[in-house]
Amino acid sequence: MKTLNYLETRPSRRYDEFDPDQDGNKNTKFADLIIDGRSLYQMLRKHDMVPSLGWGGQEHQRNMIDYFLLKKQHDYLYYRYPILVCPWCGDEECGFISVYIEREDDIIIWQDFKVEPSNKIINIGPFSFKWDNYERAINDTFGTAGIQ
Repeated sequence: MKTLNYLETRPSRRYDEFDPDQDGNKNTKFADLIIDGRSLYQMLRKHDMVPSLGWGGQEHQRNMIDYFLLKKQHDYLYYRYPILVCPWCGDEECGFISVYIEREDDIIIWQDFKVEPSNKIINIGPFSFKWDNYERAINDTFGTAGIQ
């Protein structure tokens, strides 16, 4: 049996309050994905992208939540979803990190993380979550950073 991970979310921002790098940059607020107590944003920080959940307009947030809850497929990625995106605009054309998401009974699996559009594999995961934990965590991201 696969090891089960625990997913939670928490409001976060791109830069700490006293981080000198925030000068002249957008200090995007987002819902950080915390896996077994570790921030996915921090694990992948070197790519300078932020989680795609918890920010943007209401329609965008609902769309992202629907992707992660597998209520609908991405238009061109199918079962891959943009988990980290451009911190300035969230637009996939700027590049993003995608993850393959599948559901096996009451288990959700995140695997095969890639930097897009280069298709470069990131050596992280896979992560497996119980559906009830996962669904609650993903739904809790709505409005995390305030509607922008």
